[in-house]
Amino acid sequence: MMQPEQVHRIIADGISCEHLQVTGDGQHFEALIVSSEFVGRNRVQRQQRVNEILRAHFNSGELHALSMKTQTPDEWSAARG
Repeated sequence: MMQPEQVHRIIADGISCEHLQVTGDGQHFEALIVSSEFVGRNRVQRQQRVNEILRAHFNSGELHALSMKTQTPDEWSAARG
């Protein structure tokens, strides 16, 4: 069973993040990922990028479910007011 800190580290090692927050219970995880790599990419392309990073862990069954919110730094700044 994976812990949120492990998922956080895997994502952070695979993509440059301005902000990254991962929560979860060992089975299901939620992530807020803010990265300049997302600029010019639509929601599906952003999620595909994150899924690429985590693919081996999904394939092995070690990681079961991840819901994610992906934002550019500008989108994240605007959302926070």
